[in-house]
Amino acid sequence: MLDERLIKALHVEALRHTELRAEHEPHVLFQASTIGGLLQGAYDGDVSFAELAQHGDLGLGTLNGLDGEMIAVDGRFYRADVDGAVHEVSPSTRTPFAVLVFFTPTAELHVDAALAQDELLARLDERVPAGAASWAVRIDGNFETVRARSVPRQRPPYRPLTEVVAEQHVFELEDVAGTMLGFRFPDYSEGIEVSGYHLHFISEDRALGGHVLDCRTRGVHARLDPSSDLHLELPTGVELSAPDLLGSTHEALRRVEHEG
Repeated sequence: MLDERLIKALHVEALRHTELRAEHEPHVLFQASTIGGLLQGAYDGDVSFAELAQHGDLGLGTLNGLDGEMIAVDGRFYRADVDGAVHEVSPSTRTPFAVLVFFTPTAELHVDAALAQDELLARLDERVPAGAASWAVRIDGNFETVRARSVPRQRPPYRPLTEVVAEQHVFELEDVAGTMLGFRFPDYSEGIEVSGYHLHFISEDRALGGHVLDCRTRGVHARLDPSSDLHLELPTGVELSAPDLLGSTHEALRRVEHEG
């Protein structure tokens, strides 16, 4: 069962692939599969990037086979490979996990000072309208450093994500201009979402990027888009009610999202 707090905070509509329809509503999140499914090794999805484009123009995720980190910005989809090199994604490629929104910001923040990531995220939290349960964020500007990672493509039989990230490649981008983007979800969404902030980065020249582990800004402009609706596509084999998808995933997510 879905956590009652999540039901009250977000209107969650679960769909199968055959039920998908094109959407262009602002402030509505679209997600392919769940983070719980990805943790367990569900690395093959049924949604193509051509279909994803009908549900959002900004977001993040990965590609089938866990083949790198996906960054969606300005309606275009990019893949950061295991070394952080970025290439555009073919529309026919599929994803086992992605979160998107047609980005329509309602709040913004200019930061001219050098800030550590924790300081930056704390300032973003202060700018979000009261009562917002989740939001998309886009941060454009200059960064002193971005510590990022990507993972190598996997082959069946798939291992759990906690084992795969032991082989992640971590790299430091210094004095780089670009876009950091992602989402913030509440703690009680864990298992469906990544709770807290989940951020990816792509350089301004679209040459480098990855999953953000840490950063320090120089001067950035942040915009936020609060959301109250989540449309969730569930691939075959992934269920919301499965205890192992909604149970104690906190430690696994901490290892996957924040260690490097």
